[in-house]
Amino acid sequence: MLQNYFLLAVIGLLMYSSKAAGESCRGLCGSKLAGCSCHSTCESFKNCCLDYNQSCFEVRPYSSSMLGGTPLKIINLILLPNDQLRCRFKGEIATRGIIDSEGQAFCISPLLYEIGWIQVDISIDGSDFDRTGEYLSVHPSKADPSSEVVLVNGTKWHNYGSQNISGELEMTWNQSRIGADTVNIELWGYEEINTGTAGTNETLSYEASIHYLYSIGTNVPNTGLFSFFPESSQNYSDIELGNIRITANSVLNGARDVPALWSRGHVLAWHLEEAFRQDSAAWAKGKCLQWDALEKTLPNFLNELTDCPCTLAQARADTGRFHTDYSCNIETGSVCTYHPGCVHCVRSVQASPTYGAGQQCCYDHSGNLVLTGDSAGGSTPDKAHDWGAPPYGKPPRVPGYSHWLYDVMSFFYCCVWSDSCPIYLKNRPSSGCRRYQPPHAAVVLGDPHFITFDGFNYTFNGEGEYSLVLSPHNELHIQARTEKVKLQNGSSAYATQLSSVAMREASSDTVEVRQMQNHLQVLRNQKILPLNEQTWMVLHGLFVFTPSPQYVRVMFSCGVGVEVRLNEEMMAATVLLPLVFANQTKGLLGVMNSDPSDDLMTPSGEVLSSASLTPENIFKFGEDWKISQTSSLFTYDSSYLLETYHSPAADRPAFVPVLSPPEDPGDPLVTSMRTLCSGDGAHFCEYDTLLTRSLAVGNTTLRALHRHLELVKDLKPVSSCGWLPTPKNGRKNGTHYLKGDRLSFTCDPGYGLYGSTECMCLEEGTWTGQRPNCISDNPLSFILGAIGFSSVLITMGVMIHQHIRKQERERKSELDQITEAQGQP
Repeated sequence: MLQNYFLLAVIGLLMYSSKAAGESCRGLCGSKLAGCSCHSTCESFKNCCLDYNQSCFEVRPYSSSMLGGTPLKIINLILLPNDQLRCRFKGEIATRGIIDSEGQAFCISPLLYEIGWIQVDISIDGSDFDRTGEYLSVHPSKADPSSEVVLVNGTKWHNYGSQNISGELEMTWNQSRIGADTVNIELWGYEEINTGTAGTNETLSYEASIHYLYSIGTNVPNTGLFSFFPESSQNYSDIELGNIRITANSVLNGARDVPALWSRGHVLAWHLEEAFRQDSAAWAKGKCLQWDALEKTLPNFLNELTDCPCTLAQARADTGRFHTDYSCNIETGSVCTYHPGCVHCVRSVQASPTYGAGQQCCYDHSGNLVLTGDSAGGSTPDKAHDWGAPPYGKPPRVPGYSHWLYDVMSFFYCCVWSDSCPIYLKNRPSSGCRRYQPPHAAVVLGDPHFITFDGFNYTFNGEGEYSLVLSPHNELHIQARTEKVKLQNGSSAYATQLSSVAMREASSDTVEVRQMQNHLQVLRNQKILPLNEQTWMVLHGLFVFTPSPQYVRVMFSCGVGVEVRLNEEMMAATVLLPLVFANQTKGLLGVMNSDPSDDLMTPSGEVLSSASLTPENIFKFGEDWKISQTSSLFTYDSSYLLETYHSPAADRPAFVPVLSPPEDPGDPLVTSMRTLCSGDGAHFCEYDTLLTRSLAVGNTTLRALHRHLELVKDLKPVSSCGWLPTPKNGRKNGTHYLKGDRLSFTCDPGYGLYGSTECMCLEEGTWTGQRPNCISDNPLSFILGAIGFSSVLITMGVMIHQHIRKQERERKSELDQITEAQGQP
């Protein structure tokens, strides 16, 4: 303890000396001062101001559930017991910090309705919030599992009181995460409250609210296990979604922003009113009908959703716009509980712009899209995206909870607790894939080789920083840095390889992915991102996915995807562009217009003709795309990067690569190389093997190329003819609707088929034949069905007219007969 306070005194003296000299980082994080730096790169250059780590602090852990309750330890800050630690989040949420017996400072993450990086400012004098850090607020499903209250047998919790489900409910937690002998166990509920004011899109404005309802247990021994028999709530049964929260017994019930453990959000079946337990099916059907009536009054969100990819291969390849739905994941073998008959689902990465809605697409074992018109397990769009949508905070953009309230609760009403699922599927119909257009893919790989969006390939071995993609659409910039290839003996080859990719769109964060020996490092706005806690990060204008140290995926709000892979210490970068970028790109990856002949276009608009495609001219073309200091998106946090790329010396010799490596038939490497390098990409493999004297490098290049070719194949457009319904009183054989697929139709006994017994999907996206109908064997019914409704009206009119005329003729004949009879003597 004394040692800590001695350290504190030393740090305080140094900070005072620094501040006295006008060189403090207080309130200046990110700045570069005259005599020192408060920028994140200062630690690499060892020119930080003395109080940098205390003024521009980091926290551990760096992530917390958006529900809050996580103690965030402030690194490198030791305080005295009488210091007044205050924490302020987002510049508006002020809380009291905690100083433990060792002088270590903590801020407790608050309950928020958003995800992403959140600024934290602290004050130790109660007034000046001049020290700054940040933490990552995450979707509750992505929070640290050790801080989660686990609901044992979740199915029982979700369905308690229905289908004769009863008994005790059980929960567990990590008791070491709460520093107390006894705990309180509370129920918190979520609702969206009508403020009564006009909102956007002709709807009323709503506010999200997660709040304390009541205690389930107080003064409970902190054993990590608790069970109870739930009772129907008398006062709060109208709140049907919520969480369990556990706090130390010393914390007042319902206190906000205190150390706590949370369960995941769940349907509160176990506390619903007694009417639910008496007849859950009838209760749920009534709720389903109420929801159906409400849906009719809300704006139609379906029209602004992107159509699903037509095939599973497309869905898994279009990584800029779609991401695996972890509840139905073929890679982990997860059971698709809510989509029976499917093996894999994906969700749209971005929410729809106006309504914050989300797309979900599910596929069967043959890789075909499953539609709700054929199966209750089909693809269902979401009125509220499960991951929320910027700017978050307000319904329907609250991560997780808006989705559960609008899409999951209604599923339980209609499909789980009652037999009214057709009502749910009517309001959440599958979008199909007729309007889906796959993106175009380009890649940089190997030593380095470029394959453009239009499929043109070439090799460019420049050393420097270059524009890969430059587009006025959404102000997209993707840049590449190359460095000399290091040989096994430590020397450099006369060739280069990709070492870093930097990117930005409009006002988004700038992201850089660079190689650090055998792993990839990710930087956000020139600051290294920690990757040890979270694989999914929400940044400003984009998402970052890092499932392994050798793979990073960046997804922009405009649908652009960038994948960076590291294999055998060789980087490869793939860029996926939606068709909205057609004729809107230039750079080393070419002009995306399905015409490879103009892909080698210089910044001035000059196109290299096929006759001028020599290695020398291609090298000059590549050098023309070198970026300037002012346009660079890269981070220069070492002397090597500054001297090599940012401000190279005027007398630094220019790098001259070997454009055509010689091949010596007597070289033993050549024999092995010819065995290895065959088929598509053989010339890339040979080039890299010869220049690096490494079969491993050649093999890495070959595998990267084959991966790209497989990606292009998976993204190949396919024709869809759209869904055909099963005829009423009949059957449909087949549920696939792509080019070459066939559907056959039959009718139930007592009905005849009018139309085609078989339809085939043509390449132009239309079905052969006529839409089938099953008509009763009653002749009149058959005629009516065959002619169609409009023709029925005409036919009926004609028949009625003819019947009236016939009656008139018969009446006239009778009158004539009477007259004639009366006129006889």
